[in-house]
Amino acid sequence: MDDAAKTGSRAGGVLAATCISTLVVNANTSAVSILLPAISADTGTSVDILQWAVTGYSLVGAAVIVTSGSLGDVFGRRRVFQMGLLLFVLSCVIIALAGTGGMVIAGRLIQGAAGATILACGMSLLSVANSGDAQLKAVSLWGAAAAVGAAAGPLAGGLLVDATGWQGLFWIDAGIAVVCIVLTAATVGESRDPNRAQTIDYAGTVLIALTLTPLILGVSMSGAWGWFSVATLGCFAVTIVAGYAFIAVERRVAVPLLDLSLLRNRVLVGSTVAILIGAGTINALMYLLSLYFQDPATLGFSPLQAGLATLPATAGLVIVAPLVPRLAAKVGGRQTVGIGFALTTAGFVIVGFTESTWAYPLFLLPLVAIAVGMGLSNGPASSAATAAVPGNQVGGASGISNMARYVGAAVATALAATIYGNVISAQTANGASSGDALASGLTAAAWVMAVFSFLGVLMAFVMGRHRRVKGTLQDAAASAAATTFTLPTTATARPSSIT
Repeated sequence: MDDAAKTGSRAGGVLAATCISTLVVNANTSAVSILLPAISADTGTSVDILQWAVTGYSLVGAAVIVTSGSLGDVFGRRRVFQMGLLLFVLSCVIIALAGTGGMVIAGRLIQGAAGATILACGMSLLSVANSGDAQLKAVSLWGAAAAVGAAAGPLAGGLLVDATGWQGLFWIDAGIAVVCIVLTAATVGESRDPNRAQTIDYAGTVLIALTLTPLILGVSMSGAWGWFSVATLGCFAVTIVAGYAFIAVERRVAVPLLDLSLLRNRVLVGSTVAILIGAGTINALMYLLSLYFQDPATLGFSPLQAGLATLPATAGLVIVAPLVPRLAAKVGGRQTVGIGFALTTAGFVIVGFTESTWAYPLFLLPLVAIAVGMGLSNGPASSAATAAVPGNQVGGASGISNMARYVGAAVATALAATIYGNVISAQTANGASSGDALASGLTAAAWVMAVFSFLGVLMAFVMGRHRRVKGTLQDAAASAAATTFTLPTTATARPSSIT
């Protein structure tokens, strides 16, 4: 980037604005599952419908995460970053004032676009405002903020539900976002990429949404419609057609949303699938446990208690992740990924034996196993995504992995929610008690997540050899942030600077 862009930004202000906004976005995102029972009770909307507040967020994020970065490169990163913050404030206000579940879902869809924009453009702003060692330090702090936000979200959400009602989280987040808007205006200089083509792949963005929306709708409604109903099969047909159209468009546009040539890279494909599986299974787990722990027929936890109960999975993941790069440097990234997914698989298998009589301590071992496993697999998979390509393709590889996180979260959460709800309905119809039906729903979904996690083990073999990280502080921050965003590591091939 040009020197004017770097000197036009006060690095401290940029760091504060980007780190605070990233922390808030990630905390907000991870907190919502804890809030769903309270939102359901207040709005009269079933949790099955409110699932779209979670999956819809990820769906829009998948479509927007790469495009928002491109918009920043072309039209100005500060401008697009502030637009993301404004959208975030608007979405928080809509959700906080919502009297219906539909308004909550609408607000979350807007929030998905806002969150993806804040993450993508915030990272770019931070990179161009610093250079050399200062850049590495700033990016490491940004990664730490992302990780802390993701870990603290469920606990903060549970605390605020008890103290202020579920609306409190969104009012507070809106206020913090306003502070970030003011801080950005006062301290952040504008920057663009003068070497980038001015075209934006809007068609690709729309087609990503058209591919994912009917897929998730078909999966979500399969219980009511039937898996082989005309409506369900029609949704899947639209997904196939839109997906084919997306591939056709990406082959023809000047600057594609997804560089299809990168998919010939075995390491990148294996690591991207591993990232998708990891993001999907952890988001599905948090969604299911947030509901299961709070249901009066099972543990009957309050939102705060549920937030504390899920802390081993969220905080444990962040605590373990910074320790992983040194292990990966010694034994290899793909070996570490394989070990991680093996542990995650074992954790889900244990959850697969849940009974309605289980007290919370019986969930601790599988939660810790899943957290440690995710911590072991996420960082090395994310590192491999950028280590497997030349320096001029790092941005494209990072974009693919970031999109994969959103896709995995959307699809796996929808699938887990559908299995959970369908099994509960079937068990209840057969005369099972509420507690037994809920336990059966959780076990069925857990076994499916165990299968996906085992596929992650297989991806470790697909990945093959690639450059190893050195195990530095930068690598630790990238590993901690890997559940949210792909950051460069010491294994990343880059010409001169982080982009």
